Amino acid sequence: MTLDADLFVTVPVVAPLSTYRLQITAGFDLDAAAGIVDYLRDLGADWVYLSPLLKAEDGSDHGYDVVDHCLVDPARGGADALGRLATAAHRVGQGVLVDIVPNHVGVATPRQNPWWWDLLQNGEQSRYAEAFDVDWEFGSGRIRIPVLGDDQGGDVQRGDDQGRGELDRLELVDGELRYFDNRYPLASGTADDGASPADVHDRQHYELVNWRRADAELNYRRFFAVNSLAGIRVDVPWVFEESHREIVRWVKDGLVQGLRVDHPDGLADPAGYLEALRRATDGAYVLVEKILEGPEQLPSSWATAGTTGYDALADVDRVLVDPAGQPALDALESRLQGDTVAWNDLVFRNKRAVADGILRSEVLRIARLVPNDEEADTTADAVAELLAWFPVYRSYLPLGQGDLQVAAGRSITHRPHLEAEIDRLLPLLGDPGHPAAVRFQQTSGMVMAKGVEDRAYYRFGRLTSLNEVGADPDEFAVTVAEFHDRQRARQASFPRSMTTLSTHDTKRGEDVRARISVLAEIPAEWEAALDQLREAHPLGDAPFENLLWQAIVGSWPASRERLAAYALKAAREAGTITTWTEQNAEFEAKLGDLVAFATSPGSTHDLIAALVERMQQAGWSNSLALKLLQLTMPGVPDVYQGSELWETSLVDPDNRRTVDYTLRRQLLTRIDSGWLPEVDETGAAKLLVTARALRLRRDRPDQFTRYAPVPVFGSGASHLVAFDRGGAITLATRLPIGLQEAGGWGDTTIAVAGRAYIDLLTQERFEGPNLDVAQVLAHYPVALLAAVDDRNPVSTHTGRHA
Repeated sequence: MTLDADLFVTVPVVAPLSTYRLQITAGFDLDAAAGIVDYLRDLGADWVYLSPLLKAEDGSDHGYDVVDHCLVDPARGGADALGRLATAAHRVGQGVLVDIVPNHVGVATPRQNPWWWDLLQNGEQSRYAEAFDVDWEFGSGRIRIPVLGDDQGGDVQRGDDQGRGELDRLELVDGELRYFDNRYPLASGTADDGASPADVHDRQHYELVNWRRADAELNYRRFFAVNSLAGIRVDVPWVFEESHREIVRWVKDGLVQGLRVDHPDGLADPAGYLEALRRATDGAYVLVEKILEGPEQLPSSWATAGTTGYDALADVDRVLVDPAGQPALDALESRLQGDTVAWNDLVFRNKRAVADGILRSEVLRIARLVPNDEEADTTADAVAELLAWFPVYRSYLPLGQGDLQVAAGRSITHRPHLEAEIDRLLPLLGDPGHPAAVRFQQTSGMVMAKGVEDRAYYRFGRLTSLNEVGADPDEFAVTVAEFHDRQRARQASFPRSMTTLSTHDTKRGEDVRARISVLAEIPAEWEAALDQLREAHPLGDAPFENLLWQAIVGSWPASRERLAAYALKAAREAGTITTWTEQNAEFEAKLGDLVAFATSPGSTHDLIAALVERMQQAGWSNSLALKLLQLTMPGVPDVYQGSELWETSLVDPDNRRTVDYTLRRQLLTRIDSGWLPEVDETGAAKLLVTARALRLRRDRPDQFTRYAPVPVFGSGASHLVAFDRGGAITLATRLPIGLQEAGGWGDTTIAVAGRAYIDLLTQERFEGPNLDVAQVLAHYPVALLAAVDDRNPVSTHTGRHA
């Protein structure tokens, strides 16, 4: 890319020590955020991390549907409010990190998006035609907009005339074409002769088509399968400049110190984009929202500090899962599924269904880019098979050639008759400059996300704390030794990469997962309880019932409204009995009844309450361990809004609920006055852990310069995760039920340097070199030890140097 010189800025390279993520909405705008920066300072957060701020669709609660790149969204406070927030944050020593959306724009309401409106009005002659990724030839020179309802008088599944009856509903009003509340522009001179609205429509550069045709016949690139989010081409220099001018201004003017890049996998050239962003911001701190599969590594050549931390989430969750529970939970899942379930096969089937279904138009687009001596259907079949077997989200050619070969090998084994066609495709799909290869890379991540995150995750209930964004449910648990190895690799490779436990994209909040993970310690008890629940409230989908009851137990107590909303979304995502487009009213009514019984007095409610009581203390122990591990492990820890107390949210939009900061201020004030909270339903103990860890990272970064496992000895050694970050020592309990049943810590000790340490949580002092774990963890299941330095002590009340 070649960028204008006036976009180049000079700012120091800075990176946060921690971040705190806020969802900026009309209900919690930038001024509201400015009003809590003092609380975030007291909590210990180093930077404020904001959701997208550019002008989004009216009413958007997430901000990823940007419609105007020139404006800070007035609904979120506007440019002046961003200035006030930045000033407030900087005054207390905090930086600002902002989420940006380079891959796509919102087009649900064309009039709100000037680029899209101009494209619809002027077609291929539009100045913005180059900005959008449209296959004009496939659309016969028109862009297809899938908004028409079903035409009851015709076949809406196929044919050029499907949905034509709906065109009779079009109206010409004030120089626009309207279909109910949808408004579209008119090309010059196309409505001057008294023609009918349908005839005028036929003269436009767009074609309104039945909504069902999007799956196979859409001719513009989208974000995943969302018709209202159209992809843009930031690989084109002027598109990058105009879509990033306001963002670069934030950095140039010192308002913003870092950027979080949403969905880089959708870009034609992620590495080139990140390099352009680096040059435009002169090396500002940049993170990418990138999901890594298993041992996959982020390309070291990318101009980024790392990922947004899903890979860290997976590590922390799994080190707290009891591997001994796997055989029993595997057997339960097989019984419920009716057969032994191989995760990889489930992934393939769901990815292939997506490639043949909601993303068929993307598969056909790739096939059209291939010189074709074969039947087009054969090429599309081979492309879909390769996408379904692709082992990671995408390649970054020439990086990732091996993944393409893996997909080819699996495809040929599964479908031998496609071998010749796959062999023909491989040189093209492996050529970084070939249009089919570019598009294949952009599409493989879509197929993975929709097939796995939004389908397979909801059809595999073995232990649902493992069914999380960026994680592999097939990996049941990791040993402490493996956990240490992964953290050493993180420290050595991307030490400024983010770590996280909850985000706006996670399927279950961190403390829901922490409680669900307890089931691996009591699989027989869970099976017995599940059988009773299923017998009382059968849905006819045993694997889904397992998943749903785990969500209810994990988030308990939750309101009927929250659980009902989750159950409905989860069932439609699973798509086994009801779907978003083909809803089964009888099944959905059963879902509602199930939730009503669970949340109302009665035997079902009592059974759940008893099970939760059995799991609760162990779940809280897991929660505190999760939090302290994440806050002190290598990387830049992020705290998702409100998760300094128990975070029992379920999937979006439940995880965007309003946060009570008044309560959190009050509890933090009590803690700073010397209160030592119990581990109970208030969650104050988690707030204590969060504040003490964040403050230490902020005020004593010299104690977080390395990663070394701390030796553990004695009967309870397998129940402790212990590491030294260069002065700060973390101790976290794992498998708490097993520890209790074994009689506690007994003779367990850790070996540290021969000096004094203070546990920043309890203020207790301990003398090395051998520490009795039972004494250190007498009050909490976790401890944060700091070497005593009388010349430079840390005040645990404010986190600042005394």
